Parts: sequence; C-alpha cells; structure tokens
Amino acid sequence: MKSRRYIYPIIVVITTISTMMPSCKKDFSKINTNPNTSAFALPQALLAPAITDVVAANMSRSQRITNELMQVTVNMGDTEGKIFRYEVRTAEADYLWNAWYTELTNFKDIYKGGEDNLNTSYQALSLIWQAYTYSLLTDTYGDIPFFNANKAKEGIYTPNFDQQKDIYPALFLMLEQANEFLKVGNATGNAITSASDPIYAGNRDKWRRFGNSLYLRLLLRVSGKAETNAIAKIKEIVDTKASNYPIMTSNDDSAVLKWSGTGAYVSPFVPWRDGDWYGPKLASFFVDNLNERSDPRIQKWATLYQGDYQGIPSGYPPGQAPEGKSSFPVSLKAEPLLGNIMNYSELQFILAEAAVKGWITAKTPQAYYEAGAASGITFWGYTLPSNYLTFEKVKWDNNYTLDQKMELIHIQKYYSLFFTDLQQWFEFRRTGHPVLPKGAGLNNGGVMPARLNYPVYVQSANGDNYKAAVAVQGADNINTLVWWQRP
Repeated sequence: MKSRRYIYPIIVVITTISTMMPSCKKDFSKINTNPNTSAFALPQALLAPAITDVVAANMSRSQRITNELMQVTVNMGDTEGKIFRYEVRTAEADYLWNAWYTELTNFKDIYKGGEDNLNTSYQALSLIWQAYTYSLLTDTYGDIPFFNANKAKEGIYTPNFDQQKDIYPALFLMLEQANEFLKVGNATGNAITSASDPIYAGNRDKWRRFGNSLYLRLLLRVSGKAETNAIAKIKEIVDTKASNYPIMTSNDDSAVLKWSGTGAYVSPFVPWRDGDWYGPKLASFFVDNLNERSDPRIQKWATLYQGDYQGIPSGYPPGQAPEGKSSFPVSLKAEPLLGNIMNYSELQFILAEAAVKGWITAKTPQAYYEAGAASGITFWGYTLPSNYLTFEKVKWDNNYTLDQKMELIHIQKYYSLFFTDLQQWFEFRRTGHPVLPKGAGLNNGGVMPARLNYPVYVQSANGDNYKAAVAVQGADNINTLVWWQRP
C-alpha cells in the first residue's frame, strides 16, 4: 500500500486537483486487469487500497485539525499557525484535497470494474465511498468540482466547481442506488471477495446498513435546508419505510477499518516518534467532561499526570503557556478503533436529535440517547458503569429545553466521533454544540473557522473556474459559510 503514497506530490504538478488518472501500485494494473472484460483493474484489487488511503488521510487530519479546533488537544507553542487558536494556514488545504480526489478516481474505477464484470455489489460499494468522500470534500471546502471531476481520461482537465446545494442531492441518489444494488440477493458473480474488503469482509448486509446510516448522517447535515426535503426522508428511512432501509443495529455493524498491525493494515500513527505523538497535550474540555462523568474511556485515551487525568486550557494567549499535563498514551498509536468511519453510537445520536425535533417516532429521544451513550462506551471495550445513565451530567430529562437536550446529545456524540475524520468540527459548525469555552488567545475574532480555503495551486491550475466559484460562494477564506451553514 505504501508504494502508492509517492503520487501525492506529483498530483500538484501534473494533474491540477480533481482530474487525476487512476493511482496504482507499480505493475498493479498490469497484473490485475482482465483483458477479456475491462480496461480497468478489477474492483476487488482497488477497493482495499483506496479505503485504506482515505482512512489514513482522515486520521492524519483528525489528529492535526479536528483535535485542535475541537479542544481535544493543544499543540502547545507560540509560533504562527497554531490551529487551536484558529490560525489555519492556507497550506493546510492541500493535503486532504489531493488525498480525497485521488481516491475518488479509484472509487470510480471500482464502479466501472463492477459494471464491466456484472457485479453490482462493487458498484454499490463504489457509490457509498464516492458519497462519503465527496461529502467530506464539500463539507470541508464548500463548492467543489463534482459532476466533471476526475475526468482527465475524457479530456476534462479543468473542471468547473459545482454548488453544494446541487452536490448533496446527487450524493443522496448515490446512496439510494447503492441500497437498491445491495438489496439484490447474493447471486453468483455478485459477491464481495472477503480479502478485498477490510471493513466487513464481504458482508453485503452490513455494507447496506452502513450506506443507509451514512445517508442519515448526510440528511441531518442539510436538514436545515427545506428544499432538500431531508426531514421527510429521515422519517421515511426510520419510520415509514424502515424495512427498505436497514440501518446499523449494534456496534457490530459499525464501519471501522480495524488496524490489525500486519501487512498493509498498520496504523499510520505507528511509525510516528513517540515524542511527536504525545507532544500535543489534552485540552481541559476533553478531559474534564470525561472526568465529570466517570467515563471509563479516559483510561485508553489519556495518560495520568501526577496521579490524575488533567488537561490544559485551549486558546491560551501567546506567552502564557500552561504546564503540559495529560496526553495521548503511546499505546493509542496502534489502536485499531482509530480507523473509525461511522459507528453505531453516532447513528443513535443522529436518531436522538431527529426524535427530539419530532421528525421520527419509532422510539423516544431518551431511548436513542441512552443507547448512544451506552454503545459509545462498550464500543471501546468497556462495560457501562451501572449508574452512568443516572449521573447528573448524563441523565436525560424530558423537561430540558431543546437547547439543553441538544447539548446533552452532542457532548456524548463528541466522544463517539473521537478520531472520526472532521466530523466533530462539521457537527459543531452545524449545531454550535457542544459549547466550547473560548480562550483569551483565540484569533479570527474568536469565531470557529467555517471551512478550509481551496488549495493555493488551484488558483493557477484551474484559475477561471476557481474565480467563478469564489464569485458564487464568497471569499476564499476560513470565514465564508458553506451552503448548509447559511440561514
């Protein structure tokens, strides 16, 4: 897998953003192409490498960007570009843009390979991963190349940028089609090779449940936009047509690339020097909320400092650095669950929010909330403390205001989304929850960044379309709201 990494610096020079040709290992396509069926590498050969590279990229920027913005960690120091102070350098934009668009080429080739080999299962997996990856792109940057992206083989080297309001409906269509593909029985030639699937080992039912659960995540993301009809669709999936849209039912259905530590499945954090790993210190917000709830997950996520788990304030002013305290333990570098894509606990909090707002009635908000809180802990291998759900800071109260219930849900969801790409940040931008303390040293007027800027090289490589996108969306900076954030 690692031999594929060499392509990233070449992308900037040769391909300009979203029009990359397929990226493969040395001699990979020659070995794995079936000359009698397709000009593309077989889908089972492309799937695992593409998934692995996306998850590795997500973990890298979850550690670097999400954890800093969302007060999980504080990368201490007074140099410029400290993300925990809302200082986001323009160069931050390049890595994820390149990584995601590269693998989208491979996911599209997986679809073509499934089509040519009469295997709708691989077509379904391609659609799920395209929807997932494009959602990351548009939620990070806003308007992006979509309909004409990754079409260099068709002669489109400078794709136009599509508006997010047009992209989301297309993502929903992808997930609808994936659900239909996976509904079909496991006919001869339609199976997913277990060795090609690092998530579910070829289990088509679990892929279907993940695809529909992802659908709910994305519907909730745009539920504030009436034109999407997202609320009605959420009700359809959960209440009125639930049998047609199976979703995750337990932690066993969670979508996780579990790093086994062997072969290609070694966590990307394992090669890190220990000092680089525990250099960032844990933030008070992250640690204190776990301590106040006697949450057992803190044992796996934090080191002891003077016999206790202690964090430091995020956003402190330059020149006033506190003494560093707890950090991530070195053992966490190899933790298989850091490859989380979407887990059952997150889904329960999605449903809890929908129930609180009166959109669904299959269960009570409290039932969803408590299932989410419990499964968030058991997912990490701990037994739910017997009195956890009755703790003052955890227990559900039907007399709470909507805002109080949202805070209750989202402080728990915050921990379910630990090391889950940029989802904590996306959810904060959508809801304002959980409420984060504001340090005196925050820049950007103390306002949470709303997006990443486009990669700087795009301005020259695809200048006309870049200018057109900025004219529609707004200034290319961290304060321009994406479509679903706007009133």
